[in-house]
Amino acid sequence: MKLLLIEDEQNLSDALVHIFKKEKYIVDAVYDGESGLDLGLSGTYDIIILDLMLPKKSGIEVLKALRANSITTPILILTAKTAILDKVEGLDSGADDYLAKPFSPPELLARVRALIRRKTESINEDVIAFGDIELNISAYELVCGSKKVKVSLKECEILKYFLQRPKFVVTKDELIIKLWGYDSEAEYNNIEVYISFLRKKMLFIGATTEISTVRGAGYKLEYNV
Repeated sequence: MKLLLIEDEQNLSDALVHIFKKEKYIVDAVYDGESGLDLGLSGTYDIIILDLMLPKKSGIEVLKALRANSITTPILILTAKTAILDKVEGLDSGADDYLAKPFSPPELLARVRALIRRKTESINEDVIAFGDIELNISAYELVCGSKKVKVSLKECEILKYFLQRPKFVVTKDELIIKLWGYDSEAEYNNIEVYISFLRKKMLFIGATTEISTVRGAGYKLEYNV
């Protein structure tokens, strides 16, 4: 699981990064609202932990901008503000949970696990569909009507990522970061090869849904009726 931590108190941020990494989470930490919004808009995170009192952009501004751009990533507000109105404003702006400072690390970890469970339960993880195709994740099968074809693990991960954000442009960098990680040596050529494989398999099963190239930007899953 990959977390984005947006917290301007660097000592606290460093401590939280250590706690999360100890629990085997992948964590990116930034210290201002503008940087947090830029990363959050990538859509590559499973959970975002967001402070309200931030430089450059407030947590509420970041939260509203993410939701306005159709980023549905679960967001946990982490802040020293404890007033009821602050809590209500955060939740009304699209936050999924709220935790006031000071807090205990076990409670924070429990809140994060609860958001992950909620996210998992909200998506049918076995079959995802768009247009005229279905991806059976447990069987590694791509289906269109009565025809189906096997896909590899990496092909399945890439197509699942597209299916969870249909019609949105997905960049090569986004795919590399999400599926291989920041420290990976994977290159654009790796992405191009897998996209080529998927296109051939979609053609084989007669799908009109396709992965189109958006010149200079990346790829987009489209349904051509």
